[in-house]
Amino acid sequence: MKRIAIGLLGPTLDNGFGPERWNKWRPSVALCQQDDLAFDRFELLHQLNFSKLAKLVCEDVRVASPETAIQLHEVRMRDPWDFEEVYGALYDFAHVYPFDPEREEYYVHITTGTHVAQICLFLLVEAHHIPARLIQTRPAKRAAEGYRGGTSVIDLDLSKYDKLAARFERAVADDLSFLKSGIATRSPQFNRLIEQIERVALRSVEPVLLTGPTGSGKSRLARRLYELKKVRGLLQEAAPFVEVNCATLRGDTAMSTLFGHRKGAFTGAVQDREGLLRSAAGGLLFLDEIGELGLDEQALLLRAIEERRFFPLGADAEVESDFQLVCGSNRDLREAVAAGRFRADLLARIQLWTFRLPGLRERPEDIEPNLDYELDRFAQRSGRRVTFNKDARACFLAFADSAGALWQANFRDLNSAVVRMATLAPGGRIGSATVAEEIERLREGWGRPGAAAGTADADTALLTGLLGAEGVAALDRFDRLQLAGVVRVCRNSPSLSAAGRELFAASRLQKATANDADRLRKYLARFSLAWGAVRAERGP
Repeated sequence: MKRIAIGLLGPTLDNGFGPERWNKWRPSVALCQQDDLAFDRFELLHQLNFSKLAKLVCEDVRVASPETAIQLHEVRMRDPWDFEEVYGALYDFAHVYPFDPEREEYYVHITTGTHVAQICLFLLVEAHHIPARLIQTRPAKRAAEGYRGGTSVIDLDLSKYDKLAARFERAVADDLSFLKSGIATRSPQFNRLIEQIERVALRSVEPVLLTGPTGSGKSRLARRLYELKKVRGLLQEAAPFVEVNCATLRGDTAMSTLFGHRKGAFTGAVQDREGLLRSAAGGLLFLDEIGELGLDEQALLLRAIEERRFFPLGADAEVESDFQLVCGSNRDLREAVAAGRFRADLLARIQLWTFRLPGLRERPEDIEPNLDYELDRFAQRSGRRVTFNKDARACFLAFADSAGALWQANFRDLNSAVVRMATLAPGGRIGSATVAEEIERLREGWGRPGAAAGTADADTALLTGLLGAEGVAALDRFDRLQLAGVVRVCRNSPSLSAAGRELFAASRLQKATANDADRLRKYLARFSLAWGAVRAERGP
């Protein structure tokens, strides 16, 4: 392969017009004088006002290294210390240069030029806009090197450096632990999800959409994303974190809360209000339950995301606010779009990075580490350390992973359970009696047998995890009650056949051939459900 050098003319180091110039080290000329690194071609970039020096260096390279063809390129930058101007000029060169990495090997010389130019060249190589390795020249360290000095090649492939690779791996591990609040989660699915979120948080400023059931940790993760960005210098130290639950916003209040208002914009607007979008300027805005916003607010929000400009309520002039956005929703926004309740263009704008946080029932291996985390949180808040005895802990964990543990509010339910047990535990030790009382309390809260309204709530929560809110809303009350009962039997049965035998215990006696499993399978199919889905999705 041919070896090609790319470098900037150094008006100071490469300078010299008299014969004495051959008695000094000049980096651009010395680059082509190396015995162990010959170049077939040298692409020398220079500013217009240094054309005379560039031509002289070109002639000297031909004398010092006749086998090296040299080509001059004028780059248009008036101020070599202006980062934007320098990067733009070098990027333009890289964009049009006919790189051919299959036949040519490229080296970018970063010894000459201003520090700004050297940084820009580094960034262009690091981002692969220039498919090259970096090379640096230096004056002679020993007499044998003469005026040509020496060179050092800088390889940006960090995977080749074991110590650096280990250091980066530790940094990534620290970031992941930070996003998980230090919880040693064991779920491979959840850990992979957090790894993806960490990469996006550090590499992208585009909106992030967090979905998942209520209590799955969307709000906590949004704040951890904000804190991670601050720690990594992607947000200023004083950058704000602004959070709002869109389900609490209605009518003029929604407009005013989000976009602000001018005095007199509506009855009760006695003074100007900044609004949350302006309050979040330079920081991170978390819009939880974004699916609850009205269509008018959605239209204004879309423009604010795309243009960073919007009109406060009652204002004649636009205001600006540049913020990073995280959205949360426990609804299927695609269904909301189909039903006309959510704008398709807004969903397209916020769903570039969409991550679904699984509920507690989907992460059974993480129940135990989260139990310990909640005990630590209780100790921090109360100043009192509480522990389980061995049998009580085993009993609670067995219940927590059983089919009867609905965990309708997911981690919020777990937090509440731990707080109650820790508060009531005699002598700071949670025993079997305390656990038994809490299990009954949880079951009562989830099912509340005998209370019609409570049963309806439990049925809705149970079916929402399988059918979604829209699917449940489309069911007649009769079908909802019947299907909820069937699902509960399925989840407490070891197999499809066993569930069928319980559900059809009377009618099966009147049949010559028992076909309980097939009857149950067909019943579930009426609602587009399969046995595996009913068993796997064991929480709303």
